[in-house]
Amino acid sequence: MADEEKKEQAPSKESKEETKEVVVPEKFKSLVGEIEKMSALDLAELVKILEDKFGVSAAAPMMMAGVMPAAGAGAEAAEEKTSFDVELTESGSNKIGVIKVIREVTEKGLKEAKDLVDGAPKMIKEGATKEEAEVIKKKVEEAGGKVTLK
Repeated sequence: MADEEKKEQAPSKESKEETKEVVVPEKFKSLVGEIEKMSALDLAELVKILEDKFGVSAAAPMMMAGVMPAAGAGAEAAEEKTSFDVELTESGSNKIGVIKVIREVTEKGLKEAKDLVDGAPKMIKEGATKEEAEVIKKKVEEAGGKVTLK
């Protein structure tokens, strides 16, 4: 059954290539005309030059598609990096400023924020996005505290 599907798909793929007509916009006709005249080696060299010039890779999407299923552990590690725990490690010399920032970022009351700062090291926020964790870290450090992202 799978062989029949492959046989059916192969001719349809060939027929699509034969019947598919690409309409080239007028502004690209001369460029496409020049590319059509190039040999395969020249085209490969052109692609390499364009990749280097613009800092891109034409093969990246294809490589990532092949790598993703094989890199199960790598995918899990990437998922872990999207969620950060923000821990206050030290309140620093400006405790009042740190308490104000903790109240702002956690929306806790004064007593809860003070208890958190006094009990350092304590978790400020769990499961924060990278951007959110960086903002919290920056605010707390500007107020005089020390933060660790986990």
